[in-house]
Amino acid sequence: MSIIFEQVSEEETGSVEPIIRVRNLTKVFGHDPEKALELYRAGRSKQEIFEETGSTVALIDISFEVSRGEIFVLMGLSGSGKSTLLRCINRIIEPTAGEIWIDGKDIVRIDNDELREIRRRKLGMIFQNFALLPHRTVLDNVAFGLEIQGVPVEERHSKARDMLQMVGLGGYEESMPDELSGGMKQRVGLARALTSDPDILLMDEAFSALDPLIRRDMQDELLELQQRLGKTIIFVTHDLDEALKLGDRIALMKDGAIVQIGTPEGILNSPENEYVEKFVADVDLTRVLTAGDVMRRPEPVAQWTAGPRVALHLMEEHDISCIFVVSRQRILRGRVTLDDTVEAVKRGKQLGDILITDVPKVTTTTPLSDIISLVVENPYPVAVVDDAGRLVGSISRGAILAALARKGVDTNATA
Repeated sequence: MSIIFEQVSEEETGSVEPIIRVRNLTKVFGHDPEKALELYRAGRSKQEIFEETGSTVALIDISFEVSRGEIFVLMGLSGSGKSTLLRCINRIIEPTAGEIWIDGKDIVRIDNDELREIRRRKLGMIFQNFALLPHRTVLDNVAFGLEIQGVPVEERHSKARDMLQMVGLGGYEESMPDELSGGMKQRVGLARALTSDPDILLMDEAFSALDPLIRRDMQDELLELQQRLGKTIIFVTHDLDEALKLGDRIALMKDGAIVQIGTPEGILNSPENEYVEKFVADVDLTRVLTAGDVMRRPEPVAQWTAGPRVALHLMEEHDISCIFVVSRQRILRGRVTLDDTVEAVKRGKQLGDILITDVPKVTTTTPLSDIISLVVENPYPVAVVDDAGRLVGSISRGAILAALARKGVDTNATA
């Protein structure tokens, strides 16, 4: 089976230095793994192997690398092997064969003491079912990993409080787990994993048990935390929309093998085979595309120091009915309309007298699904700004329809 490995750029992950290297990882459950692998490589199906040997081939010759600071998503249907793969990475499940290198050390070949230390210092695990200790307070749950490391109580409680504050649970330190909602419990699990300051977070269907609205909130919160902390994350999900939203790269799995690795955009645009093509066929592209994918250059613009005659000239020359106004550093100040500018010229007013400052604006990473309503509700283009408030683009209804048309989407509903 051929596998596409799509290179990820430094801009996409923040680094190209691999912190995890997996080589030819194989896992067979059963008493005769050698016989099972022999039959598999002879072309026998997993069902035939199970019937003949009683063994299950769960993973076969898995290889990939994860860069430091990357969110790497393992995605596939139930039984594809993604959770087994995640558990092999911290040796909760022992591999049958292969190598797993973490920060230059093959953890398959280290003793239990070294493995225990790596789990404590480098790896944080977050499960679907929260895995909180019901008899301990929220604070003590979050501090549990530090307690195992022998950290003094005051220090571990201080760090635990900081993490609870970071995930939005400040004030819940003395609550018990059964007093929390599902989303709050998952935040506790996230805080507990972060308290030990691990380099790597392993997240196994972490948000699957949550209601859809809470699930989206947790996805957003994870992305915000990732921007601040820059952890390396391996995230398991069966949900394609979740994988596309979170992943810098995605590894799509089937029957214990990786069938394609690539960026979300790469997998959508260039599926390697019919299985991948069917898997991504029903993706809602408005949830995948962002403002950065559809925006156009915001030209022309009027300088804040210019007069209304300059703004009017630009609008007439480019046949537009409004124009964005920016500072010398391209910080967005607002916009002026053609009608207001004509009136300003007649009455001797300045741009500041007619400037509309309350204009809709988004960032380059805002999903298209969040932009469509803004475009529909406003007769003028939506501004796209960077983190410093500089104008970097604009989005009109035409730009959205053109982008969706290029992707082969029926645009009638959007229009």
